[in-house]
Amino acid sequence: MFELVFLGTSASAPSVHRGLSSALVMANEFRFMIDCGEGTQRQILRSGLGFRRLDRILLTHGHLDHILGLGGLASTLGRWEALEELNIYGGMSTLTRVHALMEVVFGPQLPKVGVSLNLIEEGIIFEANQFTVTAFPVQHRGDGCFGFLFEEKSRRPFLPEKAEALGIPLGPVRRDLVDGQSVTLPDGRTIPPDAVLGPPQRGARLCFVGDASHTGPLHTYASDVDLLAIEATYLDADKELARAHGHITAAMAARLARNAGVKQLVLHHVSRRYATQDVVAEAQAIFPNSLVAADFDHFRISKEKPVAVANLRQRQ
Repeated sequence: MFELVFLGTSASAPSVHRGLSSALVMANEFRFMIDCGEGTQRQILRSGLGFRRLDRILLTHGHLDHILGLGGLASTLGRWEALEELNIYGGMSTLTRVHALMEVVFGPQLPKVGVSLNLIEEGIIFEANQFTVTAFPVQHRGDGCFGFLFEEKSRRPFLPEKAEALGIPLGPVRRDLVDGQSVTLPDGRTIPPDAVLGPPQRGARLCFVGDASHTGPLHTYASDVDLLAIEATYLDADKELARAHGHITAAMAARLARNAGVKQLVLHHVSRRYATQDVVAEAQAIFPNSLVAADFDHFRISKEKPVAVANLRQRQ
């Protein structure tokens, strides 16, 4: 299962109710921040999530509304938090801009936390025992723009009824079978894992896209995901304006979700020019399982069904 918390959902500039782009994806003991707009560290504090284990930041691209909070966050982590390393991932042009930002913030004095800039290329950029994170190219304005696909690894479910029929005792023997190892029972029988494991089942899949100008190339990565988070900066009435600025409309995002077989569409990077209900209405007319994220909205993503959890600020 993945958890997704939006820290900032406004496009280009903050509004009274929306901060600039940032989100947190949590998987087991790992935390990944996606983008870090101005004011993000205060949003982290307001969310109640804190800075613990916040050592990986994935950047969709290098525009200021997505990276300007990095300097302050790195400063806080280096001076006040017990964090030894901060890994920042981005395309070449993005990292060039981030490096310049860090020089402005810290000058010749490097922060106590070691800032590591990691160049992204298409493919898997992180792998743990239970999931992977894949970067994929996104068309926006300029090169080096990426989206991120979080995928739980497929697993074969343990079938307890078959284990009972074979007389396999509870405990480490069953654990070894789940791990794919053959076991020998006290009566001398050797039981292969295939005897008690079902067919492979895919895990949860979360696709996160920041700013984008075209949806066509995204179908491959968004195909059959449990939750697609993607920008909706404009409405279709302003699609020419969207094209001119390298963005998509809520309708375009909804058509992508419908055609890619997405289970749940969550729109973010919303312009202040529109009422939220108008953005929702445009998307839902094409893809009913659409909603617009608010700051501090919290989702749990599983292969069964992504479930929205109460807004973190409202729970406090």
